[in-house]
Amino acid sequence: MGTAFIAPSALSPGSALSRAHEVNRLRGEIARMQRRRSDVPFHALDPALEGLLPDAGLRTGSSYSLSPSPSLLGALLSAPSQRGTWCAVIGMPTLGVESLQALGVDLERVILVPEPGPRWLTVATTLSEVVPLIAVHPRSRVSDAEISRLNARLRDRGCTLLVTARWPQSEATITVEKTEWSGLGSGWGLLAERTVTLRSSGRRQESPRRIQVHLPSALGRVDAVPEPVRPLAARPHSAELEAERRWAAAG
Repeated sequence: MGTAFIAPSALSPGSALSRAHEVNRLRGEIARMQRRRSDVPFHALDPALEGLLPDAGLRTGSSYSLSPSPSLLGALLSAPSQRGTWCAVIGMPTLGVESLQALGVDLERVILVPEPGPRWLTVATTLSEVVPLIAVHPRSRVSDAEISRLNARLRDRGCTLLVTARWPQSEATITVEKTEWSGLGSGWGLLAERTVTLRSSGRRQESPRRIQVHLPSALGRVDAVPEPVRPLAARPHSAELEAERRWAAAG
């Protein structure tokens, strides 16, 4: 289906390749895919996510902490991938690519590294040199020094990192706060769509922001929840209109 796969066996802990050889091989495979540095200040968000962040999108050169939600990840990757941005997903072997595609992700622009093993941080750092948007599920703890070095690399390369865990020095934290499924009746029916409340908080925000979206909607994509329709005010009775007319004339 056009999705680019980095062979997991080449990154396994028991491989005979040296670390330097692995890094050089990985660089060679992805160097042709994307320019070295992104020249845009933000990665666009799906219109349904408008208002979630104070910026126009995901800030390049920054990191974001996410709830470990495949739907949320797909919603964030959809707009950038549709605009031609290469994305990478590291350390998520059970992620359903069909669900990502339903959410609008262009699979032709996605690199999957499902099993990076304990070297997930090395893989993320290497990919950050040439891939503008990376999502990673950490497999082990990392030191503050390693995080600082990676954040410096992100700023230098203009790469954005989405981490499905708490991540120090994040630009913002985006969480799924409330979930409600619809479609099931009393012992019958099928799950049709899920309405979620997304919450973001960060250093550039004075207070948390919240939006409601269908994630996924009945069609499997991300859609904004429409504002409730307010009932029209009842039209005054003719006798009331006549009384108001007389009162105005007397005044």
